[in-house]
Amino acid sequence: MTRVGIVGIGHGVFGRRSDATVQELAFEAFKTAMDDAGIERDALDASVIGSVPEYHKQRSLPGVVQEYLGLNPKPTWLTEVACASGSAALRTAWMSIKAGVHEVVAVIGCQKMTELSTPEILALMGRVGEVQWESGFGTTFPAYYALFAQRHMHEYGTTREQLFEVAIKNHYYGARNPNALFQKEITLEKAAASEEVAAPLQVYDCCANADGAACVIVASEERAKEISDNIVWLDGMACATASMSVLRRPHLTGLPSAEKAGADAYAMAGVGPDDIKVADVHDCFTIAEIMAYEDLGFCGKGEGGRFVADHQTYIEGKVAVNVDGGLKAKGHPIGATGISMTYEIARQLRGEAGERQVPDADVGLTHNVGGIGQYCFVQVMKRD
Repeated sequence: MTRVGIVGIGHGVFGRRSDATVQELAFEAFKTAMDDAGIERDALDASVIGSVPEYHKQRSLPGVVQEYLGLNPKPTWLTEVACASGSAALRTAWMSIKAGVHEVVAVIGCQKMTELSTPEILALMGRVGEVQWESGFGTTFPAYYALFAQRHMHEYGTTREQLFEVAIKNHYYGARNPNALFQKEITLEKAAASEEVAAPLQVYDCCANADGAACVIVASEERAKEISDNIVWLDGMACATASMSVLRRPHLTGLPSAEKAGADAYAMAGVGPDDIKVADVHDCFTIAEIMAYEDLGFCGKGEGGRFVADHQTYIEGKVAVNVDGGLKAKGHPIGATGISMTYEIARQLRGEAGERQVPDADVGLTHNVGGIGQYCFVQVMKRD
């Protein structure tokens, strides 16, 4: 079957974007990706939008985005699986090309979140959990991940200081990313002095809501080679699910969906954890990044805290993780996050990441989680 390659990438600035509507954010990323690919609109067969509609005043978002981008009457559609909506959009575009339905597709992740208040956003996110038995008892996102953190600490001796090491690393790299919401380094003392959100998680353990968009142009192998001589191939595309209720999971120290999606993506791409040079993982909270190290096989179970504390996830370490700042420093416009991850890994594999460039990066990975691990998408990307 034909390979699917990324031939164009684009990314807007994440933050409180009161200067732009959601369709304007989408255009910002789309134009950059189209310019990068060097193609015109008539080269596209379709577009796929990754977004979560509850956060927008506009219903049926793909219609207004498609119109604003000047892509009518080409087909478009929406994918939504909470915070993994962007990666779901990329997977559906990949499948449409694999099936021979389309040859060149624009995939856009976009979200406008800051028009809602924090309590409104927390209420919406809490309902991603199991509504009948869990969210009614106050299980917001921070509360769920606090449960994971407490259990990880209990079973493996993970410390608050090790959690903070994730934030310190990601803010260090976020300070070097012009698209990031927070472009400032932090210290252990600053993180430890921040307010408690849901014990043991504190303010600097939590990512921030943001507005933003990212775009990738994907194409069949034949068309990709006609368009670009700097292709990044999507060779491992896997996803998996877990129970809506966290309390029905087999354990609380990782995400079963991530373990399964990671294993399937490695098998499809013909690689293993040791082959990954650079990764973007879903660090909505610091404990989430530590669990991702373990779920993806970068280190053993229970070793994630020491792994980051020993700088094994810095550029000079075993595997560079979230060297764009991750959700923690870059911000988390939920529909855009998965495509933002893909953008970063594609940029790394093309050798275009500047001072954040990982040496000899030829195999990369993204890990995008929806909800509290109900969905997980893992992509293995390569360059020839």
